[in-house]
Amino acid sequence: MTRFEHGIPLDESSGRAPSGVSRLPRSAGSSALERDPGMPSSTWRLRSDAWESLRFAVKRLALDGEDAEALASDSEIHRNLRALETMEMYWAGFGQRYVRGIGELLEAGDYRIALDRIGRVVNRLRGDTVPDEPRDEHLDEQERAELAADADPRPHFEVLVVDETTPADRDAMRSEALRLRGAADAFVYEFVVVPSADDAVAAVLTNPNILACVVRPGFSDRTRQRLSRDLVETIRLARSQVSTGHTSERSSLASVQRVLGLADTLAAIRPELDLYLMAGAHIEDLAGALTRRFRRVFRREDQLELHLSLLRRVSHLYDTPFFSAIQDHARRPVGVFHALPIARGGSVVNSKWIRDLVDFYGLNLLLAETSATSGGLDSLLAPTGAIKKAQDLAARAFGAKHSFFVTNGTSTANKIVHQALVGPGDVVLVDRNCHKSHHHAMMLTGGRAAYLEAYPLNDFAFYGAVPLDRIKQLLLDYRAAGRLDEVRMVTLTNCTFDGIVYDPERVMAECLAIKPDLVFLWDEAWFAFAAFHPVTRRRTAMASAKNLEERLRTSAHAAAHRAQQQRLYDADGTPAADEVWLEERLIPSPDARIRVYATHSTHKTLTALRQGSMIHVYDQDWVREAEEPFHEAFMTHTSTSPNYQILASLDLGRRQVELEGFNLVQRQLDLATSLSQSIARHPLLRRTYRVLTANELIPAGHRETRRPMPLRDGLASMWQAWAADEFVIDPSRVTVEITRTGVDGDTFKHEHLMNRYGIQVNKTSRNTVLFMTNIGTTRSAIAYLIEVLVKLAERFEEDRAQLDPELAQAALAAEAPMPPLPDFSAFAPGYDAPGLPDGDVRTAFFRGQQRRHIEHVPPGELRERVDRGEQPVSAGFVTPYPPGFPVLVPGQIITAEVLDFMAVLDTREIHGYDPRRGYRVLRAE
Repeated sequence: MTRFEHGIPLDESSGRAPSGVSRLPRSAGSSALERDPGMPSSTWRLRSDAWESLRFAVKRLALDGEDAEALASDSEIHRNLRALETMEMYWAGFGQRYVRGIGELLEAGDYRIALDRIGRVVNRLRGDTVPDEPRDEHLDEQERAELAADADPRPHFEVLVVDETTPADRDAMRSEALRLRGAADAFVYEFVVVPSADDAVAAVLTNPNILACVVRPGFSDRTRQRLSRDLVETIRLARSQVSTGHTSERSSLASVQRVLGLADTLAAIRPELDLYLMAGAHIEDLAGALTRRFRRVFRREDQLELHLSLLRRVSHLYDTPFFSAIQDHARRPVGVFHALPIARGGSVVNSKWIRDLVDFYGLNLLLAETSATSGGLDSLLAPTGAIKKAQDLAARAFGAKHSFFVTNGTSTANKIVHQALVGPGDVVLVDRNCHKSHHHAMMLTGGRAAYLEAYPLNDFAFYGAVPLDRIKQLLLDYRAAGRLDEVRMVTLTNCTFDGIVYDPERVMAECLAIKPDLVFLWDEAWFAFAAFHPVTRRRTAMASAKNLEERLRTSAHAAAHRAQQQRLYDADGTPAADEVWLEERLIPSPDARIRVYATHSTHKTLTALRQGSMIHVYDQDWVREAEEPFHEAFMTHTSTSPNYQILASLDLGRRQVELEGFNLVQRQLDLATSLSQSIARHPLLRRTYRVLTANELIPAGHRETRRPMPLRDGLASMWQAWAADEFVIDPSRVTVEITRTGVDGDTFKHEHLMNRYGIQVNKTSRNTVLFMTNIGTTRSAIAYLIEVLVKLAERFEEDRAQLDPELAQAALAAEAPMPPLPDFSAFAPGYDAPGLPDGDVRTAFFRGQQRRHIEHVPPGELRERVDRGEQPVSAGFVTPYPPGFPVLVPGQIITAEVLDFMAVLDTREIHGYDPRRGYRVLRAE
């Protein structure tokens, strides 16, 4: 009996995936390849591994003359063929018929021809050049043309066609596409043809090469493919997230509704897809109703117009206006009578002493350097040309109303947003554990920080995220004190350094139900990639803002809001007790304003040069309230000599994620889950390391689902967790607990990973190491990391075995226990607000800059003062880096808990603390 996993058949008796993840056939004199220890792979990996596995097995038949057992009905070869016949429906090129043809060749004993055919597919998947003249006489003209096209160097993409067609119709469609293809076309596309709405959803979920979709009304609703339970459930979830449905398929209205439902589903899953409708009769009537969903509506005979539309639209995605302007500038002969001697290589190419600069970086870098803002290059401070267009394209890509490039990092981006939106005396609810730039921004703007406490993870020496009920309670406290009007903004980090992700739509909705004009700043420094995956996208600030805006417009939302108001207020308009507000999932007024800002360290998770960042805006009051102050703040913090190469890299990075972001992010998530599974399943690794999951990183009260690693169980499980849980874990991050190694995180990072094996990691805690995958991570890199972890585990086990038991016990007893993570204590009198937590960081900071008002106190003496009952006050920020959030801020009372935590902190870099002189403390007046 056969069952299916991720769209492929699995052998029921063994539970092993046939497509490259199970044990491959054993060849003479070599050991079998081990089962992939990672997650049940996604389709991109299953497909590639299945073809590779099939090639390996058939090669043995063709060259080694093995017996017919390899062709038994339950053999590896047949399981791979069955899996590939399912998967190839959703990919362009060779297709299901090609797979069936290989099976027929094998049954006939034509192993060498079958091997040749399989090799062509493997070459295509690897990106290798395929011969222009296929030698296989069994190929028909259509297949020969497709194989010849593989050698075409132009970028390829795929177009999904949803229609119930015959094989002859599909051949005719592909032939017509080949006929229309011209030498002047910048791109080449191929068709993926599926018969049903289910298959269309499966295709866009599994095939990232699809960039456009043509819907023909003749499609059916349900698939006839035998799909996995996971894929079936994911399709159900995807189709249930849109409101458009259908009733009877016999009426014309139902037919239109069916088309609309599919279009809405596809747009929700992959908003970067272009949707086209190809209909027969009455397209004039349909065009008005369908314009919002489809880019254009065609009649079936308008193949040329469709062809041109597909190419033109991809050219818009491919467009990089500022990078193109830089290239044009570099090619032009110019005379430089301006700043920047390095421009055009003037001070370098004829130098006897720094010629290695151009040798190392290349001449193009120097040719592209300029201080000019004319000649097509534009000004970052007042863009009207290439930079303006590049930023508009970024807004489209990230789902924002406006986007802005920042060339000196997200620290500056955060300060720009704060200065634009916050003034002296405004209260900002801010996560105490957010990046230090937010705290510095409070000092610069004069806003009053009301610090929110994240839940602590004391066992691992870092913080989680701020529970929603704490945010709501603080807003209610300000309302009770009559100061709610002073609360201006909520600032949170999504996702945190350690990968804990909020549900921004829920947070914003419930906060707006208490104060409908709140502004939100989401620091998504580590989350830029999330906009390009169907599941992670819904938890980005921009997607959440859009969803919330659309929800507030519906009559159903208005009715629900009216009903809830009757529970939240008494007949005389008095608010119910706080407990009622905390227990309810609050529904904001339809009149609430959606004012959302997000900052991205684009360079951290997408392709961009270091310090390349973006600010994204989804603000309904942009023109009235924010545009002018934002531009003033932008000019305040942005250099008048921005780095053009950073700007060009942001432009290119945007192009990349619009065209292949889904593919890259899906691989990133898969590889991270594969790493975590490798550690969990390897006998030696699991004795030495422990991967922390949602069970350890998120308290049970903040999770409705109970899967510790949802993506490991399939896309549907991840989808459900990310839809329901208050907090989820970014699966691209793997936090490994290393207590059993016997070394602390900093030593593990520097002495073992980096110095010995060249593996770079960013963050550690006392007993954890954080491994982050990104869109540049490869399977080889994961394999190398696993290899290194095994070698280190062997070393640690050997060291433990050689250690004298008495000495080991003494060392363990002498080791200082990790104290609890310190909460924010309080602002000192004079900087505080009695009864509420906000404080005046600005006044304390500038007082702390004056020598006459400060003293340096060593840790031991400071602890003695605290033990005597004194309340020393910090004169500045004290910030361990990474992760970069302050343990102390100006004006904060220094407590024993803070000093205990600092005493055992193993971070080598602590900003604002001089170990020779001690802490900077404000003198008592």
